[in-house]
Amino acid sequence: MSDHLRSLIRDIPDFPKPGILFRDITTLLSDAEGLRAATSALAQPFDAQNVDVVVGIEARGFILGTPVALELGAGFVPARKAGKLPFDVVSTSYDLEYGRTTIEMHQDAITPGARVLIVDDVLATGGTARAVRDLVVQLQGKIVGVAFLLELRDLNGRKGLEGLTIASVLEY
Repeated sequence: MSDHLRSLIRDIPDFPKPGILFRDITTLLSDAEGLRAATSALAQPFDAQNVDVVVGIEARGFILGTPVALELGAGFVPARKAGKLPFDVVSTSYDLEYGRTTIEMHQDAITPGARVLIVDDVLATGGTARAVRDLVVQLQGKIVGVAFLLELRDLNGRKGLEGLTIASVLEY
């Protein structure tokens, strides 16, 4: 299955800047069988974890996290860029390779003790996943794991996520 999923991902050299090889998952998302297989592969390691809520990280984490939540019988919560949510939020700022940004969740999105799975498309440096982990902890959720469609191993994104169960469908 992983070879099939890998074949559905398009490599785009020098995007968004020279020297970067971008892994474009839109070609996988547009393939019904590929999307179904990716969703199953993301959810499967957490089938027995009694997940209450899946947190999807903007933006492709929304696309993948919602069907994972449905597959696990859980609710879905978006983690969004600053200023995009209409209610009271908790927020944290973090460094990116090219600057600093802020991510937010509604303050009532996770009830204390809720079992939370964090989902995103790519684990690169891990900064965004660490920031969302911090928000979930601030809201007193219990993180059962973090799931990624792709993991770029050379960027050491797992560093700083020690102690969490991390599942990656494909590694590069």
